[in-house]
Parts: sequence; C-alpha cells; structure tokens
Amino acid sequence: MSQPQEVLYEVSEHIATITLNAPERMNTISGPMLDQLTERLLEANADSDVRVVILTGAGRAFCAGLDLRAQTGGGGTGILSGSVVSTTLNLRHTPPTVLHEMEKPTICALNGGAAGYGMDTALGCDMRIMAKSAKLAAAFCKRGLVPESGGTWFLPRLIGWEKAAKLIFTGRTLSAEESVEWGLATEVVADEELMPRARALAKEIAANAPLAVQAAKRMMRMGLNEPFPEHVHHVYLQLLPLMRTEDVKEGMTAYMEKRQPKFVGR
Repeated sequence: MSQPQEVLYEVSEHIATITLNAPERMNTISGPMLDQLTERLLEANADSDVRVVILTGAGRAFCAGLDLRAQTGGGGTGILSGSVVSTTLNLRHTPPTVLHEMEKPTICALNGGAAGYGMDTALGCDMRIMAKSAKLAAAFCKRGLVPESGGTWFLPRLIGWEKAAKLIFTGRTLSAEESVEWGLATEVVADEELMPRARALAKEIAANAPLAVQAAKRMMRMGLNEPFPEHVHHVYLQLLPLMRTEDVKEGMTAYMEKRQPKFVGR
C-alpha cells in the first residue's frame, strides 16, 4: 500500500506551494511527513520552473511539533524513540537543514499555531507571514527539550541574544502580533487573506531575475559566518557569471525601454 500523502505539492506561476497535510492531528510531524517534506523541498529546489516556495499547513494549525502520541507509543519520526534520542537520523537530510541550504527563497504562511519542531521549521524559512489566529510556541524547555531543529541557531540571529534567551528559557507562546513585534514575522493578516498575501509576495519575488535572487540568498547565507573582506570577494565571484546571463541583458534593456523585464532564468 502507498503511504498517505502527508505533504501536498503544487506549482503554478513559478511558485511551489508545499502544504503539511495532516489536519486531524494538527500537522504534527510523523516519519512519513518528515520524509515527504524533505523530498518536496528538494524537488522544488531542483525545479528550474520554481522561483519561490510557500510552506503552509492544512486545517487550523501550521505544525504542532512532533507527533508525541506516536513517540510515546514507540513510533514517530525517528528523532525520538521513547525518551532516547535517535543516533541514526541523517540530520543533513531533514527539513531544517534542507530549508537552510535551499537556493530558492522560502515564505512560511503560518495558517495557525507553530510549536516546537513546527516553530523551528517556520524559522527556517526566509520570511514569515502570519494569520491573525497563528501563534509561535517555543515550548521546548517545558517538555524537557531544547530547540532541536535550528531554533538555537536562528533565534539569536533573528532577534538577538537577550530576546532569544527570554523566549527559549521561558518557553512562552507569542501571538501573531507579538511575533511581528519581536521580529519573528514580517506581517499579520486576516486568516482568509493569508494565502492571497503570501502568493502576492511570492509573485513579486518571482518577477525578478531568479538567478540573481538565488545568488543574493546564497551570499546572505555565507555572510552570516564570514568576515567582510572575504564576503566582498565572494560576492564579486558571484557577480561575474551573472553579468554574462541573458537576464542581465534583459534587465538593462527593459530599464532603458521603460518596461517590465521578462526574465527566463538564463
């Protein structure tokens, strides 16, 4: 028998929409969902037609964390087995690492609560738009755990050490409005406006030269961990091949002709 489709995938207008699809359990992460999400992220990153990725959830939650009921029953994602951390999980082939290494820009459309693993996954996206009913719950220490999927790396960089410490150590839950105030989301919209707004942002990005957008993301990621002189050198090395692309010629021509450019990704 084929596995249930716990992650949906759709591409239109150069935008890949990836949807966590287990609303009956608030999209908690199971083993199949973990594998399918990794596969869909890799698929979107490899597809030359895809220029932007939107990650969202079905139902009333984005992702309520790990499937703890399956964990306590001896199943689950393989991240935990009862109370024992798995030593066989390939961390380089899990969604947080794949998200971080993706070339394509990613938008998390938070349709509801994101707790634990779900919060870390949302933080792994480049941008976050939140429905008014959505929340971010950093409940790790309340469960005897740490942010195991990138939160300890993302949070100090996104909001600074002190705010990250306060959020992680207290395990508090932030409303959508508080998430924007803390610097963890770009905007809050009415629940029914979430996907239209996410797609509007995605279309705005997709209208730009995709190779340039991907190079910019690559340079931003490298810049997090290298000194300024080395970074400037690496940016120059990225610029040289871009200058030989059809899209650069189209961008310059469109500017001179006072029209919208039509980029082809070459």
